[in-house]
Amino acid sequence: MPTETTTDSAQPVIRFEDVEKKFGDTTILSGLNFDVAPGERVTLIGPSGSGKTTILRLVMTLEELTDGYIWIDGQPLTHDRRDGKRVKLRPKQVAETRKKIGMVFQHFNLFPNMSVIDNLTEAPVTVLGRSKKEAQERAMSLLEQVGLSDRSHAHPSQLSGGQKQRVAIARALAMDPEILLLDEVTSALDPELVGDVLGVLRDVADNTDISMLIVTHEMGFARDVSHKVMMFDGGQVVEQGSPRDILSNPQHERTQRFLESIH
Repeated sequence: MPTETTTDSAQPVIRFEDVEKKFGDTTILSGLNFDVAPGERVTLIGPSGSGKTTILRLVMTLEELTDGYIWIDGQPLTHDRRDGKRVKLRPKQVAETRKKIGMVFQHFNLFPNMSVIDNLTEAPVTVLGRSKKEAQERAMSLLEQVGLSDRSHAHPSQLSGGQKQRVAIARALAMDPEILLLDEVTSALDPELVGDVLGVLRDVADNTDISMLIVTHEMGFARDVSHKVMMFDGGQVVEQGSPRDILSNPQHERTQRFLESIH
């Protein structure tokens, strides 16, 4: 289990302030407040529909806040507070902040018409303005890290699910994000492929200071890499604490029932 982060006095890398998200008349998140410290790895657990993935999609700006604020390194992500009013930021400003954030999706979301190496170099070149040579060198280094340097010219259709997910992780890391969002990255994989993907992510956790916000049903992984685990139900934080406290000795009856249901 990781040691506690020692960055309590530092400005949070992510801050949720009174966040609300509705889809139509359905409230998914309400009055949500929590922080992620620099270098901290926070895992969100809870039943389907409890709002966990919505949280990641809000940080990635794939969904829009209904109310409240998300701050990245103290800067507003999509909405700012000015003269007591909530003001939507311009797309260019949002895009600039979002460069700090990478996401790995449940279903890989690779570009099917591009080779593996092109999947990894496209955004660093077009978004970060890196040279093609620099982007390719970084991409090959990352493919080696995830054990796929020999598949750089393959297309996603030629890869197994586990290989696709390892490419997706490398693609997210190619942007050198400060924050990495992981959304159920093993749930679409055959059981025998899960270990390889989790091994890559453990390696990232061990060897970088990237802050992570993780949604997973893999409790062993959550225990290994998280500094904090938060139990969600009905869009609210029911209980939070260290992996040992939450996963081995949960106090809330809802957390107890959830953990029993997935074992």
